[in-house]
Amino acid sequence: MSGVTKEQVLSVLGKVRGPDLEGDIVSLGMVSDIFISDNKVYFSITVPAARANDLEPLRSAAERSVKAIPGVTGALVTLTADRKAGEAAPATRPQQRPAAQGHSHGHAHGHSQAAPGAPAQREKAGVPGVGAIIAVASGKGGVGKSTTAVNLALGLQANGLRVGILDADIYGPSVPRLLKISGRPQQIENRIIKPMENYGLKAMSMGFLVDEETAMIWRGPMVQSALMQMLREVAWGELDVLVVDMPPGTGDAQLTMAQQVPLAGAVIVSTPQDLALIDARKGIAMFRKVEVPLLGIIENMSYFLAPDTGKRYDIFGHGGARGEADRIGVPFLGEVPLTIDIRERSDAGTPVVASDPEGASAQIYRDIAAKVWSQLQERTPRKAPAIVFE
Repeated sequence: MSGVTKEQVLSVLGKVRGPDLEGDIVSLGMVSDIFISDNKVYFSITVPAARANDLEPLRSAAERSVKAIPGVTGALVTLTADRKAGEAAPATRPQQRPAAQGHSHGHAHGHSQAAPGAPAQREKAGVPGVGAIIAVASGKGGVGKSTTAVNLALGLQANGLRVGILDADIYGPSVPRLLKISGRPQQIENRIIKPMENYGLKAMSMGFLVDEETAMIWRGPMVQSALMQMLREVAWGELDVLVVDMPPGTGDAQLTMAQQVPLAGAVIVSTPQDLALIDARKGIAMFRKVEVPLLGIIENMSYFLAPDTGKRYDIFGHGGARGEADRIGVPFLGEVPLTIDIRERSDAGTPVVASDPEGASAQIYRDIAAKVWSQLQERTPRKAPAIVFE
C-alpha cells in the first residue's frame, strides 16, 4: 500500500467541525502544516486561547478521523492556542499531585479537594499502575544525564522495585543505545503500545519509533503530544517508579511534564565545574517555580579514576554540586566517578549496574537509588501551581 498523503489527511479533516464553528477546520485555516513520517501523521489545530479547554473534543475528533485513514499507523494531534497581541494567556487551574506511593502492589491515587465555595479543581491524570514518576534532568548537555538516568533506574530495580524508563528526549534519544534495544514496539489492543524491555527494565523512546538517522524537526506542540502518547498510551503495567530521562535545558518537554504529569520529584545531574553548575541552577529554578519537589543533586564525573593505577584525579574540580546542594538546601545524592568502565559499558549498551552488579560503580548507583527512594517516601501531597505565560 502506498504511503499516506497530506491530501488524504486534509480530505478527512475537511469534514471535522467544531460544535459552533461556521465551517470545517481546514477551510477555517485552523490546521497547521501536516508532517507525515512512517505513515504517522502529526499536526496541530490553532484555536482561540480562551477556548482551548472547551475545544478538546474537536482535537479528539480530528485525531480519530485521521487514525481511521487506511494505512495510517498513528496520529499526534494537539491544540495550539492563538493569542492576540496583548491578550493574557489562560492560567492553568490549580491541580492536586498524588503522593509518591510506597513499595506495594496496589497503587492508590490522590483526589483534589476544593475549598468551600471554590470551583472544582481538575486533578492531574496519573498513569494507571505507576506509583511515582520522577524526572532526571540537567541544565545542559554533556553531563552524563542519560547514563545516570539508566543506571539510576537499574539501581532502583536492583533494590527490589518495579521500574520503567521513559526517554523524553525527542530530538536526541539515548535510551535505545544505552539499553541495547533495537526494533519496533508492538501495538496491542486499542492502539496501546507494548514497551520494549531489556535487563528487566521496561522502556519507551522515540528512538524505537523512528530510524536513528531521522532528523526530528517537530514544533513544540508535536513534541508535547509525542511525550503524552509515549507516557499514557503505553502498557507500562504495575510499576513502583517510572524514571523520565529529560532532555537537557528547560524547554517544552520539561514544561509539558511539569504541567500535565503528577511528577513526584526531580533529580538534577551536574558535573562539578562552575559552568555546569550555572546551568544546573536554571533547571533547579524551573522545577521550584512549578513546584516539583527536588529529590536531590548528583555530581557526575565527580573525579577521574586512572584504570591502571586507580589514582584519583579531580580533572573537573570536585565538590561543586555538593556545595550547591548545601547552599540551596537540597539533598546531595552522591558522587559518581568518571571511569573507563562506566563509559565503555554505556557505549556497549551494557550499563554497569546490570553488567557488573557487584562492582564499586554499581554500588554507587544503588546507594543513590536508595536515597532517591527514601526521598520519595517522605513526600506528601501538594498542589500543582497555576502556570501563566506572559
